[in-house]
Amino acid sequence: MQTVASIAEVRSLVSAWRAAGLRVAFVPTMGNLHAGHIHLVSEARKRADKVVASIFVNPLQFGPSEDFAAYPRTLAADQEKLAAAGCDLLFAPTEQVMYPLGRDGLSYVEVPGLSDILCGAFRPGHFRGVATVVSKLFNIVRPDVALFGEKDYQQLLVIRLMVRDLDMPVEIIGVPTVREADGLAMSSRNGYLGAGERRLATEVYATLQALAAEVRVGARDYADLEAAAVARLELAGFRPDYVSVRRAEDLAVPQAVDRRLVVLAAARLGATRLIDNLLIDMS
Repeated sequence: MQTVASIAEVRSLVSAWRAAGLRVAFVPTMGNLHAGHIHLVSEARKRADKVVASIFVNPLQFGPSEDFAAYPRTLAADQEKLAAAGCDLLFAPTEQVMYPLGRDGLSYVEVPGLSDILCGAFRPGHFRGVATVVSKLFNIVRPDVALFGEKDYQQLLVIRLMVRDLDMPVEIIGVPTVREADGLAMSSRNGYLGAGERRLATEVYATLQALAAEVRVGARDYADLEAAAVARLELAGFRPDYVSVRRAEDLAVPQAVDRRLVVLAAARLGATRLIDNLLIDMS
């Protein structure tokens, strides 16, 4: 696996592959890789001749009181994991490479509406930062297909809508969430959890499962279901931002006739913000 830090190097290598008729898959990450990220690379290998990954801790998607400075940077370990998974090229730019004129006055990409609800309401500007960096990475790598984990379900839909609206020639594939044996969704931020918090963290997924079970047997008072789920998490020691039942295709508030739903949660446990979701298909 090659590791490069410049845009010119990435474009030169990928252009040669495309000239040879090879299909290119892309897995963007912020590093500190876990088995969920490596699963994305494995899935990418099935869909393309060459796989590119990126590692860039993007400052634009962190709020002023969030963990940008503390976010783990583990490049050497990440390189070993990616190479073992069959990644062909790692793009690991600096902030200077990605934002050469700095963060002030930068051109942004925004996906209004979808970016402003749920996590977007609690993390203003987050999805603007995501859309901006992903659009830049797509323009740099120029992949045929890009893979994203469904754990960040709202992010996945934001990127799909951006690609559709801006006519970007990239196929977006969502990959199901990879979980620990006890059900906790894998996340780089799980490393922030203390031992006691780690044991409690599984309650997020358990709460989503309980809510989904109610929906599957006919419950349709979503507001009551959401309130009960929030109360359950609070009782377990969490500070929930939200638990919400939404239409899976666009995160709209569901109607009784909607058959594909997603229940999403974001909750803080100590200093760690956990997110998770569960798809409900009643078709």
